[in-house]
Amino acid sequence: MPVPYSGDEGQSRYERMLQGYLSGELRIVNAGLPRSQKTLTVLLREEYPHLLCHDGSTQLIKRKELDYLASMLDAGEQEALLLPMLIELGGDQSQATILCAGEVEEKVISTILNMPLRQGQPLPRTSAVPSTPTTSTGLPVSTRERETITLYRPQLALLRKRLKTTTQYLFPQKSSAPDPSLTNSTK
Repeated sequence: MPVPYSGDEGQSRYERMLQGYLSGELRIVNAGLPRSQKTLTVLLREEYPHLLCHDGSTQLIKRKELDYLASMLDAGEQEALLLPMLIELGGDQSQATILCAGEVEEKVISTILNMPLRQGQPLPRTSAVPSTPTTSTGLPVSTRERETITLYRPQLALLRKRLKTTTQYLFPQKSSAPDPSLTNSTK
């Protein structure tokens, strides 16, 4: 069984990330985030699949969505898929970033969108694609970077239509500090 976003100091990566999203101005908007993720296998075994949220509420998961996910994954992949899949919205909401722990999320999203998330050679995990290639339907090809998958608005709409309860939005805070790589140094 995968360890959900393991951390070094006893607090999981998911919990540290959650703390960041729950601090500051957006803490109220993000208060409904689940306290932890569960694997697809665990949720399939539950009579009433659910997640406990940070604000004390319970998020029910539709069995139909779980069965749909299970139909596209083998047993090992079902054990590796952590739910809910987390979707971080950008400031202008023209694109979203799915935070993921592995290749299983990529397979799920690629299957639902009926398109490859990578075109040709695998993309390096640490750099973005300089130009945005498009599919035969004219939609931009999504890119995978550093444990994230970037989707554009039409793709996000398709994903959320199929996986309404097994995906969850995150609203990041804007960084008030300027990016040091964008400032000129005159030393």
